[in-house]
Amino acid sequence: MIKVSRPGEGLDVPEGENGTEMRLNGVEGSPAGPLTPGGGGTFGSTPSEKRTAANTIETELEPNTNKAAGGAKESTTAAATTFGGWETSSGLKKVAEAWEQQVRVLMGRLGAEKSSLRGASGLFTQNDQHTGDGLRALGTKSKLDGL
Repeated sequence: MIKVSRPGEGLDVPEGENGTEMRLNGVEGSPAGPLTPGGGGTFGSTPSEKRTAANTIETELEPNTNKAAGGAKESTTAAATTFGGWETSSGLKKVAEAWEQQVRVLMGRLGAEKSSLRGASGLFTQNDQHTGDGLRALGTKSKLDGL
């Protein structure tokens, strides 16, 4: 939401103020972003939470999605065979092809999310180590010590 008001445009502006106000991404009177009321007050997740989410994708979502997709494919193929020679059969085959494509996209997305979750905590750790190494290279003595 963007709210802009100027004096002289029919809006009541308190005396002494310029009358311009801007607020992005929120509702007037409440903070925006991760500090929104009702939120946890934190933004992000711990490395263990990322590992848990990646493991859930690997051990639950991917296998269950494959199982559900396989069952749907078998049922659709059986129905298409049963209606052989009818327009319904060709329609079911087209639906099955579209379904298979959607499942491939979904499985790719799940795999990408799993990889991202596993890689993110490593990137943060490497960044912290690199920053620490850079600070240690500066030495422990401050230029302000002699003042």
